[in-house]
Amino acid sequence: MIRFGGFAAIAAALFLATAAFAQQADQQVLKGEAAFGGWKGDRPGVRRLIRPDDLQAPNVSQSVRNGAGRAEIPEGARPLLPPGFSAEMIASGIYNPRAVRVAPNGDLFVANSKAGQIRVYRLAEGSAKPAEKSTYATKLTRPYGIAFYPPGDKPQWVYIANSNSIVRFPYQDGDLKAAGEPETIVDSIPSNGHLTRDIAFAADGKTLYLSIGSGSNAAEKIEAEPDGGLDAWIEAKPLGAIWGSEEGRADVLAFDPDGKNRRIVATGLRNCSGMTVQPATGALWCVVNERDGLGDNVPFEFATEIKDGAFYGWPWYYIGDNEDPRHRGKRPDLAGKVAIPDVLMQAHSAPLNIAFYDGKNFPADYRGDAFVTLHGSWNRGTRTGYKVVRLMFKDGKPTGEYEDFMTGFVVSDDAVWGRPVGVAVAKDGALIVTEDGSGSIWRVTYGKSPS
Repeated sequence: MIRFGGFAAIAAALFLATAAFAQQADQQVLKGEAAFGGWKGDRPGVRRLIRPDDLQAPNVSQSVRNGAGRAEIPEGARPLLPPGFSAEMIASGIYNPRAVRVAPNGDLFVANSKAGQIRVYRLAEGSAKPAEKSTYATKLTRPYGIAFYPPGDKPQWVYIANSNSIVRFPYQDGDLKAAGEPETIVDSIPSNGHLTRDIAFAADGKTLYLSIGSGSNAAEKIEAEPDGGLDAWIEAKPLGAIWGSEEGRADVLAFDPDGKNRRIVATGLRNCSGMTVQPATGALWCVVNERDGLGDNVPFEFATEIKDGAFYGWPWYYIGDNEDPRHRGKRPDLAGKVAIPDVLMQAHSAPLNIAFYDGKNFPADYRGDAFVTLHGSWNRGTRTGYKVVRLMFKDGKPTGEYEDFMTGFVVSDDAVWGRPVGVAVAKDGALIVTEDGSGSIWRVTYGKSPS
């Protein structure tokens, strides 16, 4: 790795920061239909603002299957980043790396979902080169979410969200392998359909959050009414709770840290694949994959602060009072009660993870913003997603704008080499990104050039 020294380092850093800030200041924000483009228009610095009023009617365009073929990583390829940033590969050839979380000592815990493993990478100081790596735990069931408890510098447990349970392992600072057998904290989680179970602890450590996605696209085969009748169901259940084969799904749940006192926090979230707690406010945030089959630009994906008791629409409505035509007239009682998300993103982008930037490596104006991984579309005529975007915040509140940050994973209309999944902020302020197209992990830094 090339390093700058002395005055040259300061001058270079100032030049890079000035260039980056100038680019942001001059950047035109794409709005409305202009924000609905495809991968060919993606590049670092492109900024979008999508509002609820920009939503098209359903089925304006034909719903298509357009999955991407996988290409090998081109020789010497690195993702594209804004001026002054660089990306270095930590590892490659991993079978299905998914969520990544950072232990208090800086170790990277990576869910290797299809292999049923959790991997650990300990990087050399200031480098993307692993000084040590290990398989922390095996024989798990499609592990995804990872959280350390209690929050802070001295966790005693590492919690893992399987597709069908939450387990925990005793943990001491620096453990590279599990010290004992897993203890089941939450069981009987529905395990079909969407399998990405994420977990997060409230800042005070008193609440464990769990996201459970739906078992279907839009509950197309759900019974017309629950057993006992709709009126009785509405009276007994949280706002927007669904029944039958989807009961207990499309929700964010909360538990005590020991897995007891299960309760529903929010409903109508088709697939909250990634959760995190905003450092500045302590608010729980979620990124959601919305439903398919309604056309290229319907409905928008979103990131949002999760409000206790809120209903976000699935399966009857989306983005407010927009009724899904597949359920027209079935739940008029819910009209006017659907929470509108905070940040809307291009339909079918497939957001999977979110991390707030609280490090010190990036320029100061990045602090407090959030990064979201977009896994990429399969149900859109013009491919979109396949990138990492930056959600813009001001005084702890989202502006609604988001900006392309890490692109370059798409090779052609038919093939991609990378599909971003996990994102986390390393102890040294670098951004860590996993992608499961080629199975690689990347370290993004500012003000340094890769060797």
